[in-house]
Amino acid sequence: MPKMKSHSGAKKRFRVTGSGKVKMYHSQKNHILTKKSRKRKRSLRQVGYFPTTQENNIKRIIPYKKAN
Repeated sequence: MPKMKSHSGAKKRFRVTGSGKVKMYHSQKNHILTKKSRKRKRSLRQVGYFPTTQENNIKRIIPYKKAN
């Protein structure tokens, strides 16, 4: 059976942690930052984790992504 193809966009954006969680960076942090509050911009810097309900969907499209 041939290897599955990974989703190119997803493999660039998501990481799998050692415990199996899927790590992501927040969007909305590139431009038009003047109207966003300091608190909002600061919280967008933090790394986010996918909810467990969506983890399986992400892991399915990045099957060969290993923990870093």
